[in-house]
Amino acid sequence: MPNALLVSPEQPPTYWGANFALEIVGVRAAFPPLGLLTVAAMFPPAYRLRVVDMNVAALDDADLAWADMVFTSTMIVQRVSLEQVVARCNRAGVPVVAGGPHSTTFHDEIVGVDHFVLGEAEEIFPELLRDLENGSAEAVYREPRKPDLAGTPVPRFDLIDLASYHSMGIQFSRGCPFDCEFCDITKLYGRVSRTKSPAQVVAELESLYGLGWRGGVFIVDDNFIGNKREAMRLLPVVAEWQKARGYPFTLSTEASVNLARMDALMDGMSDAGFDTVFVGIETPTPKALLKTKKVQNVSSREDDYLLNAVRRMQRKGMQVQAGFILGLDGDDEGVFDAQIAFIQEAGIPVAPIYLLTALRGTDMFNRLQSEDRLLDVPIGTSAMALNFETEMDAEVLVEGYRRVTATLYDPTLENYFDRCLTLFEHLEAAPHLLKPRSRNATFVELMAVRERLAREQVPGYMKFVAEVSRKHPRMLPKAIRLAALGYHFERVTRGQALLHDFKEFVAAERRRLREAADGRHLAEERELRRESWARVEARHEAIPGEFRYLGDGVEDAVESFRVDTGERPEGTLGA
Repeated sequence: MPNALLVSPEQPPTYWGANFALEIVGVRAAFPPLGLLTVAAMFPPAYRLRVVDMNVAALDDADLAWADMVFTSTMIVQRVSLEQVVARCNRAGVPVVAGGPHSTTFHDEIVGVDHFVLGEAEEIFPELLRDLENGSAEAVYREPRKPDLAGTPVPRFDLIDLASYHSMGIQFSRGCPFDCEFCDITKLYGRVSRTKSPAQVVAELESLYGLGWRGGVFIVDDNFIGNKREAMRLLPVVAEWQKARGYPFTLSTEASVNLARMDALMDGMSDAGFDTVFVGIETPTPKALLKTKKVQNVSSREDDYLLNAVRRMQRKGMQVQAGFILGLDGDDEGVFDAQIAFIQEAGIPVAPIYLLTALRGTDMFNRLQSEDRLLDVPIGTSAMALNFETEMDAEVLVEGYRRVTATLYDPTLENYFDRCLTLFEHLEAAPHLLKPRSRNATFVELMAVRERLAREQVPGYMKFVAEVSRKHPRMLPKAIRLAALGYHFERVTRGQALLHDFKEFVAAERRRLREAADGRHLAEERELRRESWARVEARHEAIPGEFRYLGDGVEDAVESFRVDTGERPEGTLGA
């Protein structure tokens, strides 16, 4: 009986990962590796399966010794960790099968993998397994078409420790009818949203319920309303299932902004147990939205369309989380203040902001390539790396990004707590989702967050808690959870800036050393090099370990500078 080891490589700290918030409640990761768990359900009974999520537990040598073959599925942000996993498998002599969005797009750049599964796996995975058993497996397997999701099995949630995760995940649909220029979703999954049946979705909820899960379930669709008719058919079935069990799950998902125009669908979502929706707002600048073909975010008939859309969703009981992008063509330097003002006024506490990356295979990538604007810069790890020439001056853009994030997630978190209060002023939460918490449990959670906050954040936090207790007492548990997320966002913002500043410091030291050493005697130059190396070494040592991650570029910068100064390798510092 073959042993199949399914490995999910590490993800670096991101706004989306909530790493620092999860530490407060003793949870290791936000979501399980749903793609791998779905693939696990495609194996015949003859296989012995084991899942290692490296965001929860280490990949041990014993795991590789047990495995006859390793299967991985990755996103782009897992690129560096995947490289290390593949290298370890190669050394151990264990064949590797790789799939997922990252491998689908970049398989020609990934070395050491024996077999690739490109695209969706339902219709080609059985063929791969047969060929492996027969010893005739090919190097690349590519989806013949976009598969019907009627054949997608219930994920193997039984293979993971559910207690290690903050929320579970299930999938209802794939694909999106919109074709935003910077997005790769339509390239991967198509513009026709394919869906599972209501019975399939309920079977997945029932599986989680039977395993004892109670809490959050994230519907991972890139656009839950991509097929409005099927979504409307699903919601009453989920609502009936939830009501019969006392709403064991609080649901969240992603959708396009035009959800705000669908009152009946939002009512159905509320009835089914949805209380959070993530939307891609990107920018409040209509010119930039139109240039990137984000037409669903623009209205010629309604002033303040995006703000009004957020308000309509909030009034339907949805906490709106939203993604924003800086670096779009069509945005000028006024976008920084506009982003801050919009997010604060709209009351969007969870508002991850990213510098635009041109993803391979997208229409934007192809356009920038034709305009000779692409840069040879690795993507997926550094938050402030640009892989294309932006319309705006790059230094202005990066500094603007830093100002926006540092303002929204300032060291005191006061702006963040202001947004939370604005949210509660407009949020008309569904009563059946406001489950009562004991006063003691609430106090324990409140203090757990307080103990983790920095000293300068505690006054704002306690004032925020007092305000919510007075004006919105039933929202206090949600307020405490939001405070934990604010702590996480501020830590990620601080870490991004610290790592970026260190690499800029090393580059400045290199320039300073080059200029100072010009025309000096050898002994003087050697002393200058030692002094410069000492400054870099001290700055490196001062970086808190909590901000370090695999592939952050810090060790590469240090090693390159060490070579430049001629210092001995033993003078370098560990990670």
